[in-house]
Amino acid sequence: MTERGVIENQLRRQQINDFSGLLYGRITPTDIDGVIEYKGKMYIFFEVKYQNKDLPQGQRMAIERLVNDTYKAGKKSVALIITHDVGDTRQSVPVADCYVKELYYCKEKIWRPPKQLITARKFMDTFLQAQ
Repeated sequence: MTERGVIENQLRRQQINDFSGLLYGRITPTDIDGVIEYKGKMYIFFEVKYQNKDLPQGQRMAIERLVNDTYKAGKKSVALIITHDVGDTRQSVPVADCYVKELYYCKEKIWRPPKQLITARKFMDTFLQAQ
């Protein structure tokens, strides 16, 4: 059995999903790098970007709507943009140690930087403990 959170098949991870056949007007599917659903009470959605790359507008809107909708359903929710600088694409990105660039919190409904420099792990730990 594989350790939880570890990629089982590195080659399969590199395979690209082609969404070009799923065009609905100007809307195409988006992906989200990670979701944590915690005890039926909270959600953390996160996207990991290389060197402060911006989130495309459609992806940003989809993530905002996920946060807003889960909040309306009674769940505390947040979305994070996490940034890394691992330039070698053959190396894994240690997401827990990367920094949160921006967050979108269910009650604020705006994207903003965190109040202090914080790793993804530290932010998530703090958010989940504040239940």
